[in-house]
This record gives sequence, C-alpha cells and structure tokens, in this order.
Amino acid sequence: MTTQNHKNTMTRRQFLARTGALGALGLSLPALLAACGGSDTASGEESLYFDNWPLYIDPTEDGLTGTVDRFMAETGVTMRYEEGYNDNNEYFAKIQPLLGAGKTIEPDIIAPTFWMAGRLINLGWTDKLPKDLIPNFSNIEDVYVNPTWDPTGEYSMPWQAGTAGIAYNIDVTGREINSVSDLFDPEFKGKIGMLTEMRDTIGLICLGLGIDPSTITSLEDAAPAFEKLAQAKADGQIRAFTGNDYTDDLVSGNFAACIGWSGDVLQLGKDSPNVRFVIPEEGGTSWCDTMILPKGVANGSAAAKFMNFCYDPVQAALITQYVQYLSPVKGVRDELAKLDPELAENPLLFPDDATNARLRSFATLSEDVEARFDEEFSAITGA
Repeated sequence: MTTQNHKNTMTRRQFLARTGALGALGLSLPALLAACGGSDTASGEESLYFDNWPLYIDPTEDGLTGTVDRFMAETGVTMRYEEGYNDNNEYFAKIQPLLGAGKTIEPDIIAPTFWMAGRLINLGWTDKLPKDLIPNFSNIEDVYVNPTWDPTGEYSMPWQAGTAGIAYNIDVTGREINSVSDLFDPEFKGKIGMLTEMRDTIGLICLGLGIDPSTITSLEDAAPAFEKLAQAKADGQIRAFTGNDYTDDLVSGNFAACIGWSGDVLQLGKDSPNVRFVIPEEGGTSWCDTMILPKGVANGSAAAKFMNFCYDPVQAALITQYVQYLSPVKGVRDELAKLDPELAENPLLFPDDATNARLRSFATLSEDVEARFDEEFSAITGA
C-alpha cells in the first residue's frame, strides 16, 4: 500500500523512531475524531484545533516561544495543536465515514497534501476560507495563487512546500547526476531507490519521458512511465522502494541515487557532504501541504486568525527556520536572513525562477482514476 505522502520520517520525518520527541515538544497524539466539532471552552472564548503533520512547526523549547504559544498570546485564542496527520490515505479513511455522511469532524484545520486537498474540495467536504478575516492572504507566493488543486483559490492555503528530484551519493556515483535517465543507467544497477510515493516517482519518470504530470487525466497518459518503472524493477535496477527513510541508504552508500526530496538533503546538512540533490534537467515535481477547513467547521474565525498569523513573514520565517521546507509566504527570505543568513541563501529553500519554471505538480485525479493509479503502482512496488 502506498503511503502517498512525504512526511513520515525524521529530520521532521524519522519521528516514528523518536516518538519521545513529541513529549519534548509538549505535544500528544490526537484523540479520536469526534462526530461533531465545537469549542473547547464554555465561556465564549475562541478556541481552535489544528491537526497537522508531526514536527512541522516551531515548538516552545530552549527558551524560545513557538508559533502556537505566540499565536495564543497575541490573539487570546485557546489553541489545541496535535500531530495526528501521519498519512493522507489513512487520514482520509478516518474522516470519510463522518464527512461522507454529512457530519463534521473535530479539527478546525487539517493539513492534507495538495492532491488530497483537491480530492476533499472536489467531494464538497471543505468550507470556503473566510478571506475577509485573512488580510495576509495577499502574502501568498504567486505560484500558489489559484493552484490546480484549488482553481478558484477559495478553499486552501499552503502550509509548507517541497521539491522532488534526485538525491545521490557522489562517493558511490563517482560523478554528478543531472538527468532522470541516470536512474536507469546500468552502471548503477541494484543501487537505485524509488519512492513509495506514487506521484513523485511516476511524476519524475513522466518528466524524463517528456510527459507533463500536471496534465495527466487518465492511466493511459502515464502508461509509459509505469512501463519504464516495471521494466526497471524486473531488470534489478531498483534496490528498493522506500518511504522517507531513504536517506539512511544514501548516506551508507546502499543507494547510489534515488528519487528524493530537497528538504531531506538540506536537513542532512554538513554532516553528510557526500549526499547531494539535483532537480534533473528534465524537471522535478513540486508538492505542498495545505491548510483547509473541513465542512461544517466549528471555529472558522479562529482558524482564519491562525492562518493570518502564520502568513505574517516574521512568523513564517520562524517556522521555516525550524522545519526547513519551502515557505509559501512572500517576504520570508528577508526575515530569515535576520535569523540565519546562511539558510536564507540556500537554493534548496529558495529556488530561482528558472528552477521554479521546471517544476510541475501532479494533476488532481478523479476518484476512479486515482484507484487505477494506486492499483497499478502497488502491483509494481509490491506495497
């Protein structure tokens, strides 16, 4: 079964191996979703519940006040912040019986990856954003205005973003990698990794074949990519299909190269100078996690206040400094330069216009096409 997400291991991602980190953040795993939402306070004070991915916000620690506490202090809103969003499909299965039956769920904000956000929007399971309460919406980066998963821009705001390309160990490859075709070079037979995230694996192979993944509407459109992946597996080119733990194999040299995410290599930092990342010449895939309001949200005005707070460049820069993913907020780079000048100059965090022009987001698929893609991909990966 494909996990269809980018977010399950530390450096924010390997949290499953370090669940004690949740305690250090003062956070807990969420309670079961309730059949109806509502304010946590009976006094009329505003409250808010955000269910997000693990290790995806700056915490209060080491004498520094985190975003949640800064927000509560500034607005007076009582905020419940939990980390129950561990997998898109898993979370969908949890909320489907309620939202699908016209009921509500407890969180006021959830954080689906863009393609799942598009699915929820198309199903009619989201409320429109109260944009009149979010003046900082004007700070959204242009690339995220009216995106493919939310064409009218009425239902979602990006939380953080990232890029998929090729991660490689220069000590093993012995040369720079710059093309999707390098993943299929017999020179690296048995030392190539592919992701269990279908959209980035198939999306990158599509780009290598000259197919724009943002325009795909059917399985037939992507059939050449599936065929190429299946042949590579049959030939023994692929050592393993992995989740977000691929960095271990890269650092150790088990992988010469693999499909990976820019943020992971950035977070490896100076400890692993042998590991590099490149957006191949054919292009890379881009993704973002979003903030949406589930249908019938109880505390929409408080949710809007939080979104507005996080889209202040000063606040967004503090989040970026901690999570080290691409911020969707204009002005973050200037603010980050005041906090960490080196990080503010990192091209993995701030790709230039030419690089952005080579990035594509995977198209939003209909329910039946989504099922066909998942079935075909699982048949190849064995997941």
